[in-house]
Formats: sequence, structure tokens, C-alpha cells
Amino acid sequence: MSRPLYRGFSGGGGGKDRCADEGRHYDPKEPSENGIGAGGCGTPARGRKRHLAAAAARIGVLVLAAAALVGSVAWAGSLYAGRGAAAAMAAASAHRGYRRLQEQLVTDLLDIGALAGGGLRSREAEACAAEYENHVPCYYNGSDAVDVSDLGGGVVISYERQCSREGRATCLVAPPRAYRTPVRWPSSKEFIWKDNVRISGHEFSSGSLFKRMMVEEDQISFPSDAHMSDGVEDYAHQIAEMIGLRNEFNFNEAGVRTVLDIECGFGTMGAHLFERDLLTMCIANYEASGSQVQITLERGIPALIGSFASKQLPYPYLSFDMVHCARCNIEWDKNVDRLLRPGGYFVWTSSLHTHRALRDKENQKKWATIRDLANNLCWEILSQQEETIVWKKTNKRDCYSSRKSEPVLCARSHDPELPYYKPLNPCIAGTRSKRWIPIEHRTTWPSQARLNSTELDIHGVNSEVFGEDTSTWDSMVRNYWSLLSPLIFSDHPKRPGDEEPHPPFNMLRNVLDMNAHFGGFNAALLKSGKSVWVMNVVPINAPNYLPLIFDRGFIGVQHDWCEAFPTYPRTYDMVHADGFLSLEKRQKRRCSTLDIFLEVDRILRPEGWIIIRDTAPLIEAARSVAAQLRWDARILDLDIASDEKLLVCQKPFLKK
Repeated sequence: MSRPLYRGFSGGGGGKDRCADEGRHYDPKEPSENGIGAGGCGTPARGRKRHLAAAAARIGVLVLAAAALVGSVAWAGSLYAGRGAAAAMAAASAHRGYRRLQEQLVTDLLDIGALAGGGLRSREAEACAAEYENHVPCYYNGSDAVDVSDLGGGVVISYERQCSREGRATCLVAPPRAYRTPVRWPSSKEFIWKDNVRISGHEFSSGSLFKRMMVEEDQISFPSDAHMSDGVEDYAHQIAEMIGLRNEFNFNEAGVRTVLDIECGFGTMGAHLFERDLLTMCIANYEASGSQVQITLERGIPALIGSFASKQLPYPYLSFDMVHCARCNIEWDKNVDRLLRPGGYFVWTSSLHTHRALRDKENQKKWATIRDLANNLCWEILSQQEETIVWKKTNKRDCYSSRKSEPVLCARSHDPELPYYKPLNPCIAGTRSKRWIPIEHRTTWPSQARLNSTELDIHGVNSEVFGEDTSTWDSMVRNYWSLLSPLIFSDHPKRPGDEEPHPPFNMLRNVLDMNAHFGGFNAALLKSGKSVWVMNVVPINAPNYLPLIFDRGFIGVQHDWCEAFPTYPRTYDMVHADGFLSLEKRQKRRCSTLDIFLEVDRILRPEGWIIIRDTAPLIEAARSVAAQLRWDARILDLDIASDEKLLVCQKPFLKK
């Protein structure tokens, strides 16, 4: 059974004893004797001990490797000495097989040695320079900017995602000097700390539909009535009526659960719909300052950096029940239909098609192009009120065969469920998929999360395996929460001026699962009544169950963990990884565990949590990497009969 988790951690980073003086500040310009910053609270003696430990680890690995090789040679020699030619041939064959096992042993030992030392590097990671405070590697080192013209007018600069190993930060991205522990959910819907996000003057313009906010001395507030002419509640009610519903509380009954909000402003629409059991994903271009994605996540609403310019978004076909685009500056025609489920809704709010705008001949041409395109996509206009139009995607495959114009149906070779940043393909996708099921015929939320045997068959998943996975995660989440609750709710270190948080003011809101599998961790959190949302990440080197995750009514993304995650620093409260180390170990060291953990540290908020579940040797090695990142860490036993262990870490609040 798992032991209680106390504030004084053992292992990698140490607990409060590691830095007795809570007021001590971290200064990367003052390295100690072993290369550790003053805020690391290390001593020269401790540094020497770590160097000796690292040297011992290296020597141990080499000794074991040499012993394994010598043993194999001696064993083979004894076989040759006592046998004839035929026996020698057999012995040689056996020797080759045994030699392969020995080589695999050496490889495994070297893997663990590299994992434990992050490439046998024993020094604690240093803090990045101040210009890295909002560093997003795959966009800072991106190629030329691309101009994308909005069909409703205006031009924005969209930075293409382009990852390289050279763009990866090899240091700890420290928070801004005035950074504070984020406002907890649900208060974060209403206001956030101004110094926690990067903003610029143009963000306070009153001319933007979604980007209005009130700035006070130390905080930014988001009154809902400031985001729509009649308030966000009236706007959501209007959309529901245009679909044919009584109000926005009936969205689930119409088959709507997941919503993609393109250029969401600052997430107010998503915050409102969350209370209506709708899960809204904000997607917006990378922005060097005043980021919609950064501020939306700071408020506790799902968001991700994504560009529609030339690559597919890393979501599978037929993922979202509704796509919302209010004055969004993108060419939505190339991406939206692929992501929208049959029978789903596309809500577009723009001034382009108003009576006043259509007096202009150029606007008339643009509107005619959009209207014709929607017809060719087999979308039906349900309603048009003032600036808002609602289209419904067809739920009949034969509609496409009756068309006489483009876009054409995608070829079979271009219709896979592997969306990881493939080039845009202007064709109609998903019609051959078994997942082509109209939203009105799907199981509604919350029963949708359980998936019946027929729905599981679509994904090739056995119902017994799925049921066992569900039971396992229900138990694990209860275990996790019993371990973390004393720290999260009772023993959380208060900062000067902070009030003690009490439920439902969650210390955890934004959760990321690095290896989501079926999304069982997400489902168990919701079943246990936790007011969190989970970004379910399916690694590109794992079985692709992302379509299943979306069919359960959750959200997620495919990702290569040897690249930077498409988000800003300090945007998640918890990162969870089950079996992830084992998955990466099988990939023959594509990148080091230290590289991956540095990325986890970048996206994790100060005082955020990391929970890693894996085999005992990998967990022991991972604790050494956690020590390099100054994480407070402790290893816990899950079960006496299990060879798996749990590594629970907390990122420290390093202040400059």
C-alpha cells in the first residue's frame, strides 16, 4: 500500500529542509562551487558528494558492462574446451544468442545510466536568462512569418511551427520577477495576476470583440458582459436558439460536447460553456506578446497554440461537435470540415455579411465565395441573425457524390487517423471512417465517456480491457488524491498576502497527461468530482487512441515529446505520466530524459506537481534527473506485488 506523502520529501530535491529560509531568493548569477545557483541551497560539500555519486554511477555501469562481456567470453570458452567440432558449432550458435542477450543487458545498463545522469551530467540545471521567460521554442526559432488574410478582412502574422534540437532550451525557464501563485479556479475565470502573463498596449483596445479586459494595479479582470454586445450568456443563448434548442443548457441533448474555439480572445466563451458541460478548446496563433493562449490557460480554460496556415492541426478527423469562429483571422475552409463531426455545427460571427458590409462589391464577392464553399462542403445554413451564421455539416455521405464541383473527396492514402502536423490537403476527409457517426446518433454526455462495446469495436479495443483500465484508474486517482490532498489543501505554503485556499478553490485545474492511452486518468478525475480539465497527449510513438479519447467527450493532441509542447511557460498545474519512461526507453534514446523533463519544467507552474508511474529501475533513475531540475521528489511503493513505483515531484517556486 502507498505510504502517506508528507511535506518533507525524500530523494531528489529534498523538502523544506532543503532551504530553511523561505525568504531566500534565487539568483542565477551567483553559482555555488558545484554550479548550483544560490537559491538551490546547496553546499560545496553536497556538490562534491553529487560529483562523487555521479562518478560512482559511471564506474558502476562500466564495471557491470565489462563483467557481462567477460562473463559471456569465459562461458563460451568453456563450451569450446569440452566439446568436439559439432558441439562447438552448436556452442558458437548458443554463444551468439547469449552474446546478444549480454549486449542487450549492456544497452539496458547504459540506458539506465544515461537516464539517471541525464547523459551522465550531474550538475543541477541553471536558470535561463530573462528573455526566456515566455520562451516557446518551436515558434521563436520558426521560419519566415506567413501572412494569412481573414475572409472578413484584416491581416495577421502567423508564425509557423518549426521544431529543431537547436531551439530547445537547456536551462530552467524562470518566472518573471513579479510572478505570483496563480489565482485558483473558479476565481480565475474572473481575474488573473497581471504580472503572470505578457501583455502589450494593443490588447486593451476596445475595438476587438473578444479582447476587452479591465486592467487594475496588479490584476486583469474579465467581466463577461464586456465580451459581447449583449454579454456572453446572451450570445450562447442566441446560438442555442439558432440551432433549434431552448437554451445553452440543452447543447448536450443535441449531441454537442466538444467545441473548438478558433482565436478565442481570452477564453470567456469557453469559461461560460464549461458550466454547461461543454468542453471548449481554444486554438490561436503564436503571439510574441498579449497571447490569447497564455491568458486563456492562466484563467484555467483549455488552450493550445496552433496555426491554420499550412499544416493540419494535430487532431484526428471528426473530432469536434461544434467549431466557433468569431471574427477569427484565419482561412477556416481548409481545416474546419476535416475536424467537424457529421451533423456538427459551425458558428461564424463576422461583420462581412451584414447589410452595411454587403454594400461594398468586394465584400459581396467574398461572401459569395464563402456561401458557395459551404454549399460544396454539404453544409446547410440553419439560421442567420445579425453578424452570426450557423451552418450544419451534412450527416449523409451520399451528399458528396451529388456535387459537381470541388473540393473533392480525399484519396484513401490521404485519409489516415495520423494528424501530426501533416501538410494541409484541401479535400473532404473522413467519409470512409467508421467514426462517421452523426452527433445526434451518438451517446450523449456524460454516458459518452464510458463507450459501449459497439463503440469500442470501432477502435479495435476489447470491452474487458477497457473495463479493466477504467477500474484501475478509478483506484489510482483515489490513491493519488489521498496522497496529494494534505499538501494541496492543508499544508500549501502561503505567500505573503495570499489567503488559504479552500475547496472548491482548486489548487489543481490545468492537468496534462503525457501518455494518455484510453484517457482513463481523465475519466477517473471527472468521476471523482474533481473540477479539472485534462489535456490528453498521445505520443507519436504510442498506439494512437486519440480518436477514442475524442469519442469519449475529452480533448487531446498528438505530440512528439522530443519537441517542445505547443504552449507557453507556466501553463499547467500538474503533469502526469504513466508508462511514459518505458515507452521512451524503447525508442533507443531519440532524446534524453533530461531534455524531456526540462520541457515539462517549462510548461509547469511553480509549485506544480509531477506524477510518474513506471517500473522501479526507471523511477529510480528518473529521480536523479528530477534532482538536476531541483524538483522536490519522493518515490512511493504502489503495491507489494507490483514492480511499479510512483515518483511524486513538486516544482519549487524559484524567485530571482
